[in-house]
Amino acid sequence: MTLLTFAISRWEKYNFLLAELIKRDFKKKYKRTILGILWSLLHPLLSLLVMTIIFVHFFANRTQNFTIYIFAGQLVFGFFSESTNGSMSSLMGNSGLITAIKVPKYLFLFSKNASSVIEFFITLLAFFVFVAMASIPFSLNFFMLLYPIITLMVFNIGVGLILSAFYVFFKDTQYLYSVFTRMVMFLSAIFYPIDTFPQRIQQLFFLNPVFVHIQYFRLVVLNGTTPSINLHLILGLYALTALAIGSYIYKRYNYKFVYYM
Repeated sequence: MTLLTFAISRWEKYNFLLAELIKRDFKKKYKRTILGILWSLLHPLLSLLVMTIIFVHFFANRTQNFTIYIFAGQLVFGFFSESTNGSMSSLMGNSGLITAIKVPKYLFLFSKNASSVIEFFITLLAFFVFVAMASIPFSLNFFMLLYPIITLMVFNIGVGLILSAFYVFFKDTQYLYSVFTRMVMFLSAIFYPIDTFPQRIQQLFFLNPVFVHIQYFRLVVLNGTTPSINLHLILGLYALTALAIGSYIYKRYNYKFVYYM
């Protein structure tokens, strides 16, 4: 059986369960809220408003199209943070089901990621509305944004596999990761340009996978340029490395999960 045939057979067997898990996650997240899923759109927009007011009016930032500059960073970082944080608790949050019925444990992680992807695309539509309002011309280059979206999805799944495995064994993972994501946010140049730093320091930003994805979005949307082949290779390398490490950890310790739930 080829890998493709195996993947198709697994999809046909568990696609209904995955769909139900995604629906359940949405209902649970927005339970007893008036606006429901609209909060996935309002939350980043309200954060965008606050940051724009602070950095434009109080810090006198004069970066061209600064609102779009921030929005691009917030869009990518928000997707990364929401997806990986949700993945981290995907196993422990479903421990009752995992110990009661025999299903692939990664389905629970995939459902969390699928929910984050849906919310991301809702926010992405709002991003394009802001781009149009800023009179930034749409071009065929915009279709290239599919590449960083796909690599970020893969990267998030890889990181999620690592976090969910660690969280089963070490509950401190959630607190450590909260500090880590805060650090990543400040090192992703979401609300400041890196041009003011020396060239050597600017290169260090590319060690941050989240920043590289943000940079890709900004090059396409704000600069209207085609990112270099090196940037494509870096994104692919980060995504595949995270997925490989996550898959290895998940496969090695998978049989132990039920004993710690």
